[in-house]
Amino acid sequence: MEEANQSVVSEFIFRGLCDSRELQKFLLLPFSTLYVMTILGNLFVVLLIIADSHLHSPMYFLLANLSFVDFCLSSVTTPKLTTDFLKDNKTISFGGCMSQILCVHFFGGGEMVLLVTMAYDRYVAICKPLHYSSIMDRQKCIWLVLTSWIIGFVHATSQLAMILDLPFCGPRIVDSFFCDIPLVIKLACMDTHTLRLLINADSAVLATTCFILLLISYTYILVTVCLRSKDGASKALSTCTSHITVVVLFFVPCIFTYLWPPSITWVDKFLAVFYTVITPLLNPAIYTLRNKEIKNAIKRLIH
Repeated sequence: MEEANQSVVSEFIFRGLCDSRELQKFLLLPFSTLYVMTILGNLFVVLLIIADSHLHSPMYFLLANLSFVDFCLSSVTTPKLTTDFLKDNKTISFGGCMSQILCVHFFGGGEMVLLVTMAYDRYVAICKPLHYSSIMDRQKCIWLVLTSWIIGFVHATSQLAMILDLPFCGPRIVDSFFCDIPLVIKLACMDTHTLRLLINADSAVLATTCFILLLISYTYILVTVCLRSKDGASKALSTCTSHITVVVLFFVPCIFTYLWPPSITWVDKFLAVFYTVITPLLNPAIYTLRNKEIKNAIKRLIH
């Protein structure tokens, strides 16, 4: 038995987004462009917030961290995806595959908690404006961000620990463009039904808890502001629309992928592209296009 366990696969093969060589070559340019835009957009937001003293507030401190997480999340999968468009044999080592799983769940889990933190910040700013500066002081902001990183790390290591010692001795083709647990666990040479339930439960606890906290926060904000003024609803929506949009774009694909996994291959791949490639690009665009202070900071930078 020990001898058999030693004959594990040393690498996995990605099937990629499609089988057509012509289509893969066509997709190289748009995906490379999307990645460059994602990197430049998120780094620009981070550097702008650092450089402009008018943006040295808790909300923008959290936004800078969100942009940094999106930069990291995109960099885990997209560079490999784009270079694989030029290859017939899309392989990744076992260690590289496990590293992708660890990083995707680390940055993804951290972003979920960070979005909750941003919702809490908006709740304090709108519902308790007189106490905002004392509640959201610099030290508390740093601890909130550290907490998001710690929870993301604990989530990622718990996910990796459950699959790291699985015997992979047979099929090694991953029907995607990066290593993700639902697809990789199918390749294990053992019955993984119970393990899949445990892994899904792990992801479900984090995602569901964060999503419920977000719903409570934004509901409370809307109710509070509506009770204060006649046009409160529109003001609250104007303030929180960017946050709510980002939350929906991030959580919906995750829910479908991990909590309610579809069985249609192209849907799996579309969702994977959406939350690893598209969402990290949309986040900086959503915040900068709708935020007056960011726009003013850009004008000050230009002039």
